[in-house]
Amino acid sequence: MTASLFTPYKLNDTLTLSNKILMAPLTRCMADDDLVPTQQIADYYARRAEAGLIISEATIIRPDGQGYPNTPGLFTPAQIEGWRVVTDAVHKNGGKIFAQLWHTGRVAHPHFFGGGDVLSASAQAVEGTVPRMRELVYQTPKAATLEDIKQLVIDYAQAAANAIDAGFDGVEIHGANGYLIDQFLHHDNNRREDEYGQTPENMSRFALEVVDAVIARIGADRTALRVSPGAYFNMAGDARDRDVFDYLLPELAKRNLAFLHGGIFDDSMEFDYLGGRISAYLRSVYTGTLVGVGSYTAETGSAAISDNKFDLLAIGRPFIANPDYVAKVRDGVELVPYADTMLTELI
Repeated sequence: MTASLFTPYKLNDTLTLSNKILMAPLTRCMADDDLVPTQQIADYYARRAEAGLIISEATIIRPDGQGYPNTPGLFTPAQIEGWRVVTDAVHKNGGKIFAQLWHTGRVAHPHFFGGGDVLSASAQAVEGTVPRMRELVYQTPKAATLEDIKQLVIDYAQAAANAIDAGFDGVEIHGANGYLIDQFLHHDNNRREDEYGQTPENMSRFALEVVDAVIARIGADRTALRVSPGAYFNMAGDARDRDVFDYLLPELAKRNLAFLHGGIFDDSMEFDYLGGRISAYLRSVYTGTLVGVGSYTAETGSAAISDNKFDLLAIGRPFIANPDYVAKVRDGVELVPYADTMLTELI
């Protein structure tokens, strides 16, 4: 029932995965106070190296991108060196690992970076407070200026170069789940009237500029992207959003990315303006390698791959409870059930 997961998959001429199971990015908030990965984090990823590819926890590209406590960075020499310990451990165990590059945009909080502006596409605040630090109320962001946007593109590209320097096999740009890039892609937040707003081409511009800058630094074969065409997390949906992604996705396909990753917590969710599930919509519009994710089991994910719904399967929470997830699935061993308490534990 899971045989389709255990054949190698050639992403491109540079990278071939040993199997089709990816470890999904899982925010753990376990870096030290300088946002440097610890030996404990290296041990955590090394134990999961049998995945065809690990996508790291979301990793911020610069200080004002931080929206949660103790999330790792990739912008200082110490952080790069800390990640090098992680990637060395994964490679020693035969694995491959991509860094997920992250800026939280309007979900950032000045508490983490010593004050200053929170940036987003527009001055539209997200409601609520910071998880794990509920005393911190989200701020109204500043609409990024053209100069701000130019610098952000540069900083994404530099973070990608830092990732390669740290030994990562590539990067996944986090363009999903209501964070900065996604904030430009949805009408709920993007109220701009300049070349980054109003039309599908304009609203896609920032995402494509980031992708192009990263490709220019590290190559398309080592560049991937996560997207959420259906707004559902820290963002309200709008039927006009489909027009944005109908434009964006074919443009991305021209760039020969390593893969495109659907950003959804549960792929059984359906969106009227997408005609159903995010994975089905992505498959109908995007022609490259597609990663499915969102409450799949090994069995349902394998069936989806066999049915050509996507090409690779990303598994999240079960990997927290089962460091040996791949071996257990391959050998038919019962999995340890995931428990909510595991969100704050390293296993």
